[in-house]
Amino acid sequence: MPYVTTVDSAEIFYKDWGPASGRPVVLSHGWPLNSDSWQIQALFLAENGFQVIAHDRRGHGRSTQTWDGNEMDTYADDLATLIDTLDLRDVTLVGFSTGGGEVARYVGRHGTGRVAQVVLVSAVPPLMLQTPDNPGGVPIEAFDGIRAGSLADRSQTYRDLADGPFFGNNRPGVTVSQGIRDAFWLQSMASGHRNAYECIAAFSATDFRPDLDAIDVPTLVIHGDDDQVVPFAVGGQASAARIKNARLLVYPGAPHGITDTHPEQLGRDLLDFLTSTS
Repeated sequence: MPYVTTVDSAEIFYKDWGPASGRPVVLSHGWPLNSDSWQIQALFLAENGFQVIAHDRRGHGRSTQTWDGNEMDTYADDLATLIDTLDLRDVTLVGFSTGGGEVARYVGRHGTGRVAQVVLVSAVPPLMLQTPDNPGGVPIEAFDGIRAGSLADRSQTYRDLADGPFFGNNRPGVTVSQGIRDAFWLQSMASGHRNAYECIAAFSATDFRPDLDAIDVPTLVIHGDDDQVVPFAVGGQASAARIKNARLLVYPGAPHGITDTHPEQLGRDLLDFLTSTS
């Protein structure tokens, strides 16, 4: 299986699908998942002629469960190692949830010299946590609850997320398949305990506002307006307002995990954006 090695000797697993001659699309996954969560979109885009790269963040999936480095600066530097090692250019970076933070921080730290486009899907920027200068954010008690659940019974915590708010399965009339919910649990349990625990702070308390200000390439923001994990007003709406000339697509009634609940719509929208400037 393919890996790249980071400066601290972590091994980052990645998938490389589609023709090597295709324009590269790099997919960054959410917490506490891995690159398998992108398989529907990866197959679709690869079949449409794009080279699709999807990696497992350090501490997740098949990548090294490092003790340290479970924060956004290191995640972004790992992404840079992947892009530089594979010598990818004219890249479209697509980040889902926590992966959106990783993509934003990559631009903030490494610029857009290799980047043609950015897509944020149900993404955590600009800043999830409620602070004095971000009064509309999510109170810290919500994240402390996830931390407490992770320490007490992380398996059940992941099950509760999958069965409830992540896919909107707790909404009247909504039924998400057992297979989709089981896949979330399985991927989550493959993450390192410390890695996933520390990543809660990384996705919730990192301020990505300066990173969004640094994005100077065409950007698409996609968010469901019934996202119970990253509320629309906190995430997609605020990001699209901050990024210069960003385009916002709102999925009415959609939950957080639209990669699984709205795969056809998301695939079409990604393909339309990719081909709009090709």
